[in-house]
Amino acid sequence: MDYRNRVVIDPEIRFGKPCVRGTRITVGDVLSYLASGMSEQELLSDFPQLTREDVRACLAFAAERKRQSWPICTRAARMLATEAQEAAPTA
Repeated sequence: MDYRNRVVIDPEIRFGKPCVRGTRITVGDVLSYLASGMSEQELLSDFPQLTREDVRACLAFAAERKRQSWPICTRAARMLATEAQEAAPTA
């Protein structure tokens, strides 16, 4: 799914956090509700301004962010491991 027409980042809205277009509901809010066990139907009932496509766009956005950050995390982990090995006392 192409989330770009549904998820926007505007510094004037919620301090620049990614939000569902036309709302002040952040991607993080949607993910938190789902992670806490709220069903998609409950979420849509509680937030009638959201659509199923908005929820899917939030999931797609989060998945894309995760894919983009993975190489950075791996590289950082390798750097930390190398630094730890170099700092370890030799016997």
